[in-house]
Amino acid sequence: MRYQPFIYSLLTASIAVAASNPKQQRPLQNNLGPAMPPPPDKTKTSEPAGGDTVILSDVLGNDRSINIFAGFTRDFAPISARFEDSSLNTTILAPINSAIMGLPRKPWEDPKDYKEGGEGVYNEEGGEERAQRNLRRFVEEHVVGVSPWKEGKKVETLGGGSVWWEYKDGKQLIQPGNIEVSSVASRVHNGEVWILKGVRNYGA
Repeated sequence: MRYQPFIYSLLTASIAVAASNPKQQRPLQNNLGPAMPPPPDKTKTSEPAGGDTVILSDVLGNDRSINIFAGFTRDFAPISARFEDSSLNTTILAPINSAIMGLPRKPWEDPKDYKEGGEGVYNEEGGEERAQRNLRRFVEEHVVGVSPWKEGKKVETLGGGSVWWEYKDGKQLIQPGNIEVSSVASRVHNGEVWILKGVRNYGA
């Protein structure tokens, strides 16, 4: 089975399931407008009934606008385990579905692979493993091992990239790249889920 059609079938199924099951996938807030993320000192940590602590793994799949990225994270056990660990603080920089679907190349593609192996590089032996490695790098470039994360503080993503954020012209932007933060979807015990209007540079 070719890797690319297989992934697209998963993405299509994921979106269809999310759309047909509103009780399972309830957005925490309306993200259609230009909502600004609330200041850290004004947003409370969520607590479910019964007093159990809410963690990132509980809320990442709640917003349908980022269900493609949420699905990607579940492919990698170390990343999923981090979201389930209440002792590890994390900021998830989750691109909206349309930003991922509109990329010039797929998250599992790398121009270097095509240069070395040609157009069919991901359909050949070892192609799926190569694509998975690239996809994991994509996910890791959108996960920061810090929360709360102060404005202007440079930190490393799990993939090793250096990032920071700043307010500019009334917008919260991830740098480098001027990627706008649409909203903070969740702020829970072990971190936050930020919804991005764009995608971080996921090249090697």
